[in-house]
Amino acid sequence: MTKEEQKYPLPPFTRDTAIQKIQMAEDAWNSKDPIKISKAYTVDTEWRNRDQFVNGRAEVQAFLADKWTKELNYKLKKELWTYNENRIAVRFEYEYRNESGQWFRAYGNENWEFDENGLMRKRYASINDLAIKESERKL
Repeated sequence: MTKEEQKYPLPPFTRDTAIQKIQMAEDAWNSKDPIKISKAYTVDTEWRNRDQFVNGRAEVQAFLADKWTKELNYKLKKELWTYNENRIAVRFEYEYRNESGQWFRAYGNENWEFDENGLMRKRYASINDLAIKESERKL
C-alpha cells in the first residue's frame, strides 16, 4: 500500500480525527467531483444509499455523476454523531433544487466503516427529503 492509497487520518479514531475525517468528506462532496470523492473509498467499497446499492469505485463515480445532474446547487453539512475504532456515524443535511426549480432539504444519518488505510469500505445512508421554499434554505 502506497501513501497515495492511504487517506489520513487513519483509524483508530479519536474525537478530533473523526471530526477531521467528517470535514474532509463534507469538503469533498461539496466539490461535486466524483473521481476525487471516490478515492476516499476502497476499490470494493459497499454502499447503501436510500434504496440503491452501489459497489466499487466505478459505480460510486457513476452514481455521484448522475446524482449531481438531478440535485442542482447541492450544498452539504455533516456533523459527528459518534465514533469507535474504525467506525464513524454522522448526521447530515443538504439542500438542492431539481430541474423544475423545487428546493429540497435532505436529512439523514450515515454509518461509515474504514479499513486500516483510512479508506471507507462501507457507507450506509438513510435519507429523507423535504420539499422547501427557496426562502427556507439554511445552507
